[in-house]
Amino acid sequence: MSVFICSLNSGSNGNCYYVGNQHEAILVDAGLSCRETEKRMLRAGLSMGKVKAIFVSHEHSDHIRGIPVIAKKYDLPVYITPGTLSNSSWLQVELGRHHVYLLRAFTEISIGDLTITAFPKIHDAMDPHSFIVCCGDIKIGVFTDLGRPCDQLIAHFKQCHAAFLEANYDEQMLDSGRYPWHLKNRIRGGRGHLSNREALQLFLDHRPQHLSHLLLAHLSQDNNNPQLVQQLFDQHANGVHVTVASRHVESAVYCIENGMSTVVNKAEQLAISF
Repeated sequence: MSVFICSLNSGSNGNCYYVGNQHEAILVDAGLSCRETEKRMLRAGLSMGKVKAIFVSHEHSDHIRGIPVIAKKYDLPVYITPGTLSNSSWLQVELGRHHVYLLRAFTEISIGDLTITAFPKIHDAMDPHSFIVCCGDIKIGVFTDLGRPCDQLIAHFKQCHAAFLEANYDEQMLDSGRYPWHLKNRIRGGRGHLSNREALQLFLDHRPQHLSHLLLAHLSQDNNNPQLVQQLFDQHANGVHVTVASRHVESAVYCIENGMSTVVNKAEQLAISF
């Protein structure tokens, strides 16, 4: 079975990641408005009719601000940990009980032929989690907003056929940039975000042989540069297709199948969307 992945947006202005097969799909986070999410799905040739659930990584607004409208319009369950829910009371009020499904670490959730497992990550939120999405033998990782690579992250990254991986900042750009010192220290202090160097080291030390595609995610607008990150990883890609996920536009749709990754054009994706 094939798995299709797409970054609808990635950055502090909103995060939303699509993972699906030919019959059903999920969104990990929904930090864009419902209208903007629909527009980007349409441009990518993806169908909201296939989306069966939203999974929430943590409560920061760039990951959840679009959830209430999307969930209610499409009658979608929202899987969220109790800690995350308790720290985003407005989301609970907006959603109501009908759409909230509590999520527990290491508990498999089945959405059709997709199996989603959350596991804790290190980030300055109440109860943050990363995700592994499985479909048959194919495993997709969604690993963003990481203070540092923990043992759980490393173990799951080693299993992935494709992954969204944070590369938030360039260390030199952060040091010389305009941010106040307290914010710089928050970003690089071990509970904030992963630098380009740290992401690259994780990739070099732990990438599995069957990893075919890596989408570099959550780049800082002020402390990073997409071309810089692309060049850094391209030097070490060794056959892995590395793409920088944009904070302005959706990525291409990538098909992961039998350890291979290919770009799916819009006409092809529309043909399998319904």
